Amino acid sequence: MAKQIICRRIDERTLSGDGEAGEWVLVDRVLPEDTSRRGAPFDEWLPDVAPSAGLQRWYSHNPRQFGEFRRRYLTELGDQAHRQAAARLRDLAEHRSLILLTATQDMDHSHATVLAEWLTGPDHGDPLRPAAGPAEPGRTDDGLRQPGYRTAVSTAIADLNAGALAFVMGTGIVSTALYVNGAGAASAALLWVALIGFVVLVPAYGRRLLRHRRRFVADLLGPRAFAFLTLAISSNVLAARLVPDGHTAVAWAFLAFGTLGWLLLDYGIPLALITTSQRGPSIDQVNGTWFLWAVGSESVAVAAASLARVTGGDVLIVLAVVCWAIGLVQYLLTAALVLARLLVRPVQPEGLMTSVWIFMGAAAIAVLAGVRLLALPPGSTLLSRPLVVGSSVVLWSFSSWLIPLLLALGAWRHVLRRVPLRYELGWWNLVFPIGMYAVTTHELGRATGTSWMTSVGRWEVWVAAAVWVVVFAAMTAAYLRPRRTTGHVSATDPGRTARSESAASSRTLP
Repeated sequence: MAKQIICRRIDERTLSGDGEAGEWVLVDRVLPEDTSRRGAPFDEWLPDVAPSAGLQRWYSHNPRQFGEFRRRYLTELGDQAHRQAAARLRDLAEHRSLILLTATQDMDHSHATVLAEWLTGPDHGDPLRPAAGPAEPGRTDDGLRQPGYRTAVSTAIADLNAGALAFVMGTGIVSTALYVNGAGAASAALLWVALIGFVVLVPAYGRRLLRHRRRFVADLLGPRAFAFLTLAISSNVLAARLVPDGHTAVAWAFLAFGTLGWLLLDYGIPLALITTSQRGPSIDQVNGTWFLWAVGSESVAVAAASLARVTGGDVLIVLAVVCWAIGLVQYLLTAALVLARLLVRPVQPEGLMTSVWIFMGAAAIAVLAGVRLLALPPGSTLLSRPLVVGSSVVLWSFSSWLIPLLLALGAWRHVLRRVPLRYELGWWNLVFPIGMYAVTTHELGRATGTSWMTSVGRWEVWVAAAVWVVVFAAMTAAYLRPRRTTGHVSATDPGRTARSESAASSRTLP
């Protein structure tokens, strides 16, 4: 039976030392740049177990093609070129724990992750399964079959990002922003888009859990596990948006679903991360998605307080107050961790992703929850109005202070370091905070009678709407654009990918 298998970037071994007990095996086809075999930070190197140059050229590290890449790579492991190295890796896994090293930046979509799954899966120990058949019509120049529609759908579900519902979160909050700004038609249109996204994506999560349980659980035990909270947050955002339209029964259903998801994930994810032995021993795993821990609690508070305002009920009020308080503490704890990660450990521009904007969005939603509490009958919340107002103003001020810092980091990444702007799901992690900040500014100004703040909030709503349009257009273009058939690896220089990946694989903040 295979021992424990862990995947790590090669620079993690270089910078942090041994850390974990086991055999450190490099599974890239070529040595990373500036790494010599003599004194290299690994115990063994198996270059022939890496994907073929043709497969890497087709894949081109496109996360949307990871499912099909995984299938083709698993087939390659049984061909003549990979058989001996795969058998060696199998033997190592049978006798001791392995740490698979790679220079790839995106570990979740790397061949090392596929190898770890293969070594611990039910087909482990059988690297001699037949290789792919001869070329057939419909295959690419590399002899690789282009996936059809059904395969593409199955692959999309298998590769479904844990934070896919960030799209619904961003669309839902911009719909709310447009509603408070009086743009009823545009708000309703975005609400329908968000509802359709929710109806499509939630069953996809369920199918992925049933059909790809191993990968689903692996995501739950990984550093981006908190992204699963988008499932609960998106439901609560929709519940709060539906209340002013008078759809209280539907809002109740969304709140119930969101609260149940919040209870399961808000406890389950920290428990899984604490108790699993597969997590890394480094603060480098901390990333912006961890703020969703606090956002989840505050989203319950916002939805519950919104419903309590029109339906009454002590249960909703208590739920709103408790979740608001819990979210505040979670935000402070997470902020300390993320700031320590940013200030103490090296950060490469390639790894500084848009999820860091949730830093601002988490503070903004806490303010919105406080504003919703202020709208409840006096004396019903167990909190004094000055306490709620004071906390909300402090958090709003801090979230405002964060915006120039986040913009400066974006300029450093894309302008100074010239990281190309290319659509990815993480862009919706930018839409949600901007939309939430616009709603918060407008609503806090109205609750405190601060006219200038309300006016600023109205302008911010249109900024949020513009950002939504840009991101939605980029997403549409990305999915309509034909898939590339060439990429980072060429037949004449397969080492080019490893060198470029190594340069980008230093400490990242996803």
